[in-house]
Amino acid sequence: MRTEIHISALRKQYGAVTALDGLDLDVGEGELFGLLGPNGAGKTTTVGILTTRVRATSGEAIVAGKNVITEPVAARAQIGVVPQQPNPDLQLTVRENLVFHATYHGIPRAEASRRADALLERLGIADKGGAKAQTLSGGQKQRMMIARALTHEPRVLFLDEPTVGLDPQGRHGVWEILNDLRKQGRTIVMTTHYMEEADQLCDRVAIMDKGKLLALDRPAALRAQAPGETIIDVTLDRPFDGELPALNGITRAEVRGPVLRAYAPSPATGIPAILGFAESRGYTVRDIHLSRPSLETLFISLTGRKLA
Repeated sequence: MRTEIHISALRKQYGAVTALDGLDLDVGEGELFGLLGPNGAGKTTTVGILTTRVRATSGEAIVAGKNVITEPVAARAQIGVVPQQPNPDLQLTVRENLVFHATYHGIPRAEASRRADALLERLGIADKGGAKAQTLSGGQKQRMMIARALTHEPRVLFLDEPTVGLDPQGRHGVWEILNDLRKQGRTIVMTTHYMEEADQLCDRVAIMDKGKLLALDRPAALRAQAPGETIIDVTLDRPFDGELPALNGITRAEVRGPVLRAYAPSPATGIPAILGFAESRGYTVRDIHLSRPSLETLFISLTGRKLA
């Protein structure tokens, strides 16, 4: 598989804040590749650099054979971008948004019109072609943004948190579109902090946090790296004071302020053990949360915090 995106030692500094800290990454041609992590992980900065909207402090980034740092104009001709917040011209019709975007990229108007009609049909919003963009629902607007990004037939499509704010129906509609594009061989990079989204859609997933790459593999392989135990988070009425002893039914445990986090082969044995211990020390349990082995439990085991 040919490498379509190559990132080497990529770094981005905002004053004293390091948004990207020496990122190395390759994405293959035809992959649907996910960048998974919480807000502030560096996902949006990575996409910003790859789409020429953000200038790297140092390092190298090649997209579709073009260096995005030294050849930004040539790179932009090869990429399509769907931003986190849709930004169409609200006073234009849906079809006009697509046609104007294509002509901006040098597509003759007749061909731009043909492509716009074909994309609106393909994405299921042909009946909205004559409507003003501002009248669309959230899911329809996101379909329009994907169509707009495809009008100049880019080699690589970037989507930044493409389903944030959508209802379940709208989210699954976007998933169907992305699956169709992947089957057609399009290279797609998407950021998300939804573990289910990354698990369901992506060929490979890079887990990021604080500007660093923590793990990279197929979703199934990443799940296999997750702790085999159930994670039991017990929230107490006040911060725990002291150390946790060895408890039957629990392989390991740690204290995080008022939260006792226990890893247990079975919740049936782990929950009574950790609850009994907390109550024996005079604490009141406010909440219990269980996490099964998943991409999120892998993230928790790597960083000590949740994706959201």
